Order: sequence, then structure tokens, then C-alpha cells
Amino acid sequence: MASTEIFELEYIVRSSPRILYNFLRTPSGLSEWFSDQVDIRDDIFTFRWEGSEEKAKLVDFKDQEFVCFEWIDGDKEGMRFEMRVKVDDLTGGVALLIKDEAEVEEVEETRRLWDAQVQDLMQVLGS
Repeated sequence: MASTEIFELEYIVRSSPRILYNFLRTPSGLSEWFSDQVDIRDDIFTFRWEGSEEKAKLVDFKDQEFVCFEWIDGDKEGMRFEMRVKVDDLTGGVALLIKDEAEVEEVEETRRLWDAQVQDLMQVLGS
């Protein structure tokens, strides 16, 4: 396996934490912005994009706070990504924190992909 790098991204979101979390945890929410179609069975999420399919296991979550997935097939098998809802105690502002892992030479491309996907999420949320 090639060398990998873990990186983090943060996006300010104009949404309630509860609504944002539903877009991170539910198949219907994820299919609005993360992939074209999402199915779940026994904590295995199947993500479909224009003819391709990848599976990830929900390995950890805390209701209304975060979800963590691990890819179980394809090029990223064994790699994890986490999406976390962060609420600023002082301002009440909401942020989406992404923690992902990619092969070193693919980190910038993966960052741009997250930027595009989160932009879709913002449009869905009206943020």
C-alpha cells in the first residue's frame, strides 16, 4: 500500500446541528450531497456514483455529533473518514469537520472533491 496522509477540513455551515447530522448519518441525507445513491444494511453503507460503487462500514458514531466510516473495498480499503458536527460554545456557530485519509499524491485532489461535495451540501441546506 502506498504512503497515506490524514488531513482535516473545516466548513462553516448555516444549519442547525440536528439537521446537519441527518445529512451525515442517513442514506437519504447522504444521497443528497455525498453520492448519487446510498443504501445501508447491517451498518454497511453502499455508495453509488455514476456507474461505480464503493462500500464503507459505519465503525463509530455519536448521535448528533459525528460519524466515522471505513472503506471495505476498492482502492481505499481500510482507510477511514470522519464527519463531525462542531458547535462553537461562544457564538453557537456550526461547522462541519472532515477528517480523511488519502494516498499522499492524491491529497489535493481529495481535498478538492470534498470542497465540491460540501458545496453541494451547502446548496441543499440553503446555507
